[in-house]
Amino acid sequence: MRIAFFSDIHANLPALDAFFKDVETRGIDAIYCLGDLVGYNIWPNEVIDEIRRRGIPTIAGNYDFGIGRSSDDCGCAYRTDDEKENGKVSIAYTNEIVKDEQRAYLRTLPAQIRLEFQLNEKPLSVLLVHGSPRRINEYLFEDRDEKSMLRIMEQAGADVMLFGHTHKPYHRVLGSVQPDGPDHFRHAINIGSVGKPKDGDARGGYVILHINADASTASKESITVDFIRFEYDVETAAKAVEASILPNAYAESLRLGK
Repeated sequence: MRIAFFSDIHANLPALDAFFKDVETRGIDAIYCLGDLVGYNIWPNEVIDEIRRRGIPTIAGNYDFGIGRSSDDCGCAYRTDDEKENGKVSIAYTNEIVKDEQRAYLRTLPAQIRLEFQLNEKPLSVLLVHGSPRRINEYLFEDRDEKSMLRIMEQAGADVMLFGHTHKPYHRVLGSVQPDGPDHFRHAINIGSVGKPKDGDARGGYVILHINADASTASKESITVDFIRFEYDVETAAKAVEASILPNAYAESLRLGK
């Protein structure tokens, strides 16, 4: 089975349109969205409408959670005073332009989705979260201590955990050696961002998870991930920011992938 996962569109309609054109060429069997449909650009309603029109199972991102409740707090971790001030402009602008129907949809999004597979009579639990199983806005960066990451996954009962929020893709295989049975390997997968990458690559990103009939937690090679990057019209998205009241810094971040 080939499953596509995407996240962190952040109201970037040109990126979302390009994502759908790309993923439709990949022969996937299912598709899921891990949230943050809105914020930082001018098309939150259009992005929400496209996700709804396609009937894509979607969880709430921290920005979706805030806007769904008309909050002035997006749950974002800004590092500088300038970032905080820019963030205030973004969430105020998004709250102003999001329509009632689209806001109500954001409010209904689930916090998590769990996919349970029964392969060769052995269960495989795939957990979809936005930040982490503990908090919608927790950042799980690639350098997270292995014991900490394992503990988070074990407590959540996740063999495979997919998440976004940091906008920086990676795949870590975490080994848990069982003294009285087969080894148990877990996969932590950050799926990156469709509409606001922060890894120095301006192209949009998503992942395709491969699960076959022989997939097993006892073999770390039996679960594989393809990291997909695709081109989109970055300038259209950046100029839309510049033509709005949103900070021009958001346009530059789109151009630089930062």
